[in-house]
Amino acid sequence: MAYEKNANFRLRIARDILRILIAPPLALSLVAHIACIRMGWWSPLAYVLSIVFAAIARVQYTDMAQQREAKQLGARLIPRVVGKWPGNIDVMLKLQKSLSSGYIYQGYLELFEEYQCTTLNTRFLWMDNIISMDQEHCKYVLATGFNNFWRGTAQRERLETFLGDGIFNRDDEHRTLARPFFARDRVSDFELFERYTTRTFTILSEKAALNEPIDVQDLYARFTIDAASEFLFGKNLDTLSGSLPRPSSSSPFERGSVTDDAWGTFTRAFETLQRINTLRARTGLIWPLFELFDDKTVPYVDTVRQWIDPLVKRTLEEKAAAKRAGVERNVEEKTFLQHLADSTEDVGKIRDQLLNILLAARDTTACLLTYVTYFLALHPDVAKKLRQEVAHICGDQPPTYEKIKKLKYMKAVIDETLRLFPPVPLNQRQSRPVPCTLPAPDPTFPVDSQRPLYMPKSTTFFYSTLLVQRNKALWGPDADEFDPERWIDPRRLSRYTSNPTMFTPFSAGPRICIGQNYAYNEASYFLVRLMQHFSSFTLAPDAQPPSSLPPAEWKAGRGRMAIERIRPEAAMTLFVKGGLWVRLGRVASSEEA
Repeated sequence: MAYEKNANFRLRIARDILRILIAPPLALSLVAHIACIRMGWWSPLAYVLSIVFAAIARVQYTDMAQQREAKQLGARLIPRVVGKWPGNIDVMLKLQKSLSSGYIYQGYLELFEEYQCTTLNTRFLWMDNIISMDQEHCKYVLATGFNNFWRGTAQRERLETFLGDGIFNRDDEHRTLARPFFARDRVSDFELFERYTTRTFTILSEKAALNEPIDVQDLYARFTIDAASEFLFGKNLDTLSGSLPRPSSSSPFERGSVTDDAWGTFTRAFETLQRINTLRARTGLIWPLFELFDDKTVPYVDTVRQWIDPLVKRTLEEKAAAKRAGVERNVEEKTFLQHLADSTEDVGKIRDQLLNILLAARDTTACLLTYVTYFLALHPDVAKKLRQEVAHICGDQPPTYEKIKKLKYMKAVIDETLRLFPPVPLNQRQSRPVPCTLPAPDPTFPVDSQRPLYMPKSTTFFYSTLLVQRNKALWGPDADEFDPERWIDPRRLSRYTSNPTMFTPFSAGPRICIGQNYAYNEASYFLVRLMQHFSSFTLAPDAQPPSSLPPAEWKAGRGRMAIERIRPEAAMTLFVKGGLWVRLGRVASSEEA
């Protein structure tokens, strides 16, 4: 299968190689020829030195140009990381190690604390790369200064084969295809939620009766993708009918044990694509050097497309047949795939949009449910209070939209989980090809100036929702603690109501998640039914793969690191390493709400 679009990363790296490694020696050779200078035996050394001097000159010129532009804008440069090795390679390697084996984003947090600021320029390999946990800067990038940023070429290049023309890899004009569908009341399709919740609970009940552990992260992913597949393209992928992972017999994988069936093949491909693209992001702009002759994503994209493409083609054929028969489909009865097919006949665009929405529909809600279950296991008092609220408002009946709106404590539990473990814990934008300024730094950190910060043009800006939402300066000294009451107590809640962009699990501004209502409704519905059927949640470390358990040294760490019972990890989305294995206890018949 050809992937012509993604050939641009090879063209880009070829241009960079030409500019950095070939142009300086050629220029030197031309000068020597014009000046009739014979370099003789020392010409190889001269060529190497020409490359070095040209690189130094480029860096110095860029620095001078940025200082001049910053002065013109009345701003100062973003604080730069200064390592012991050239190009901050030592800092880069230390950060890479922390990201791959340490507590989630602890390496970033330590950098911010070392430099006593919330936005930094890492300057890895002398290239500007901005990382931030500053709420005001994130707010500017997402909302108030939205027009100064876009998805950018770096992300597009990295994700092109996987997500193509989908909304996560394009700017706002590509969201117009999807937005109208999610604006409908279909997001409250509770009949669909009930069908797949019931099937999920059948599996959970069987395990509970045998007191056997189950990987709920895997099960929730099946629940969300089966519900999403019917919601999006009218076909149940029926992953809940497949074999379940067992620690003793399933193939180990980063997110847990996967099965050796069609669903396991899809899961491996889907999650490997996320891991590859995350590694590309951490490697920076030089990642194409490691894939010059082999795009690592291609075989996994082929696997995913084997699931998606037949559905797209079938829908286009049905559209053509309906058109020939003069049949008009009811707008309210259309699936998302039919909605896309009515908007465009571009197979690639339809597939990309579908895959992007499928990624969000599966991973974000599954992540939320996984971490809610984790907290219910750690905090039985919260589980008890949540169950009492559900019993009082919903009894033993399926919830309605109106009743879900009355579940204040449940909303608090969901929001507190999203605060500590947002499904997309790290995101990025790229500044436009014109420099701009970020607001003055967070005054809670000591700085030598309160002038705005100069944001270089065409530069990647990484921001961590997870670190912002755990920032003690914003949330108070108990920011690392799981406490749903902070969303109910008016005095504590006032922190958020006076500054709502300190909580952005669904992003903010013009690119706010178009499916957040669907996610809230689905998660709330599922949790109501969960509390009606199950009374206890217990972590099962005996079933957890040993490599996924928190290392002993974490107990001496700070914040959540010291109390964590699992290993939070992130690719493009957050997950629990090795899966979340729990034992559930059924509600006794006499206790049924």
